[in-house]
Amino acid sequence: MKSVVILTILVTIGCILAAGCVAQPKKDLNVSVTPTNTFVPFVNATTVPGTNATFNTSNVTNVTKLQGPLRILISNFNTNLSVLVDNKTVGFVTPGKPLDLMVDEGDHTVKVCVGAICEQESVYIVFAKKSFIDFGERLRKVVEFPEPTARVVDSYRAGDGVGVSVEFINPTSKPLYMTAEIRVGYSFISGRTGQRVGESVRGKAYSEVPAGRRVTETLYLDFADGYSYMHDPPAIGEITAR
Repeated sequence: MKSVVILTILVTIGCILAAGCVAQPKKDLNVSVTPTNTFVPFVNATTVPGTNATFNTSNVTNVTKLQGPLRILISNFNTNLSVLVDNKTVGFVTPGKPLDLMVDEGDHTVKVCVGAICEQESVYIVFAKKSFIDFGERLRKVVEFPEPTARVVDSYRAGDGVGVSVEFINPTSKPLYMTAEIRVGYSFISGRTGQRVGESVRGKAYSEVPAGRRVTETLYLDFADGYSYMHDPPAIGEITAR
């Protein structure tokens, strides 16, 4: 009896140990596996230590252009003028004080104007190299008078008097109403005394003068009664322009 029990136990243990005696779970081969994305994209940004601000390093950095010195002069041309660089007003130049500027490197056009008359010059600016432009001599050639003025251009006997031709000059960029006082000294023989006596006569010439133009007007001045007239060259007095 004991032998049968022992045999039964051994057979049971042997069956358990045998590969075919224990049912193995069937594996499901159709299970789908979802891959995990482990890639972390690179962010092109920089965080400044000690702050919460993030700066994008892809921003373009503005680079300051190099500049060179430029001096503009008008020598002894007797007026104050505005200066334009590339058609932009940058300051004023006077006979005793040049205009000093710092200008971007490269080609530029510099211009000064007396009323409607302008002189200009091209200049190439180089970093740390000083450039000079003197407009004085050229302005004197093209602009005889930088300010509104008048002058006597001719005079002649006209009956018992004198005719005086007055030229009004307007170099500005706007029309002007101009006047000029004219004085003429003369002598004559008086019909009452038969003596030569001295006298003077004066009058005012006037004209409307367009911008940048010259206009000539003639003023007639009459002498006192007498004969054998002799007159001095006319002299110009006060000039007004408005």
